[in-house]
Amino acid sequence: MLIGITLPQFRHDAEAAITVARRAEAAGLDGVFVFDHLWPMGQRMRPALHSTTLLGALAAETDRVLLGTLVARVGLVPDAVLVHTLVSLHRMTGGRLIAALGTGDSLNREENEAYGVPFAPVADRVASVVDCCRRLRAAGVTTWIGGRSPAVRMAAANADGWNGWGIDVPTWAGEAAGVPHGGELTWGGQVLIGRTQAEADAKLRTHGSRPGLVAGTVDDLNAHIDALAAAGASWAVCAPLDVGTDPDAVEMLSEVAAAYR
Repeated sequence: MLIGITLPQFRHDAEAAITVARRAEAAGLDGVFVFDHLWPMGQRMRPALHSTTLLGALAAETDRVLLGTLVARVGLVPDAVLVHTLVSLHRMTGGRLIAALGTGDSLNREENEAYGVPFAPVADRVASVVDCCRRLRAAGVTTWIGGRSPAVRMAAANADGWNGWGIDVPTWAGEAAGVPHGGELTWGGQVLIGRTQAEADAKLRTHGSRPGLVAGTVDDLNAHIDALAAAGASWAVCAPLDVGTDPDAVEMLSEVAAAYR
């Protein structure tokens, strides 16, 4: 089981994201992943660092850790531009890129329309994901497809892996069973952990709960990832809600990762 982390990306300055990426690499985590949003979900007045620009900076600021999108959405730029950008990042990183692609969903429509970017019908977006994955794989880029609809999961036959985001283990296992065989099965989701139950409870009061959140102690997250591994997952990409505010968030996740070394 490989363990990844997302970065504190919803801010004007990239220094915090770069610092977390360096710390994650030093702590032995396997991957660092970035979101592809124009603003945080439902918070259009907040900033968001541009995903592929940030990955370009991380290519220079890290040496070993894998770097990935989770997920790069088709339709924000022409498919050819997206493929060219990701192939360029693949070369810049020395082959360390995981290009996870997605179609977006109804929650992303507002982001597109605010900038005058058409939000294509779902069938067209699935076709774009498949086409981009095929071209990226032909260029030697590792690809995942992220998404939970049956059409998206079937499209994962054209990628190296599938990612199911923000769902519990039984639901993830059921949906993973509908993914064509042969690729990696990966999980991603928000987490909020403390070293003690009291610390975990205090964090939950501060940050609040939300659907799909894995909250509790380091042991609780270990148990969650153990269950994912038993269900066939090869990656767990964790998005700590406090990654930008608690310097210990990376270290606690590295303790989880150490169990799989």
